[in-house]
Amino acid sequence: MLVFFEQNLVFLAVPKTGTTAIEGALRSKADIVFAKSRKHTTGMRYRMKIAPFLKDTYEIKPKPFAVMRNPVEQICSWFRYRQAVDEANSERSTEGRSFDDFVLAVIADEPPVFAAIGSQYNFLTSSRGRLLVAHLFSYEAQPVFRTFLTDRFGDDLKFKQKNVSPNADTTLSPEVEAKLRKARSKEFKLYDRLMAADGHLQNPRA
Repeated sequence: MLVFFEQNLVFLAVPKTGTTAIEGALRSKADIVFAKSRKHTTGMRYRMKIAPFLKDTYEIKPKPFAVMRNPVEQICSWFRYRQAVDEANSERSTEGRSFDDFVLAVIADEPPVFAAIGSQYNFLTSSRGRLLVAHLFSYEAQPVFRTFLTDRFGDDLKFKQKNVSPNADTTLSPEVEAKLRKARSKEFKLYDRLMAADGHLQNPRA
């Protein structure tokens, strides 16, 4: 998570949405950097813990922005990423598993360790389903997102591809995809709203 005083913005880093490259481009412009275990601070935690701190300490109320990815593709990215888990964390590895099995584990009532990846919807919304960011961008609409960043930060931003995951077969059967869409219907609906807004969903109340 990055906080920018001049731009009155805060970047909430949704996992597996290109956040490492974004932070690499913006980090030098940030006034406050939350790293390591606080890098992926959720929208709800920001609202309840960090926003009050910023208001009390710095007298600012920055507008949160974040990136959301096609739900299937985001899970694909998790699957590929966990192909490369080291031996010390072998229980988190997806090596030797099919993508169908991984998706079924992700949507299980109690996901096993290797499939405990959370959800973009839960990251971005309150317990009542309220969107907690002022600007939500689609990972698949990069020009829209880059234009926003250029307008706010200038045209000298450089994005370098980082944390590239190994290749893996992410073929998803129609049956399992249907189960995924049912289990995560709210996430797919939010993503559809985002795409219907041409890749930039604005929420003035956040």
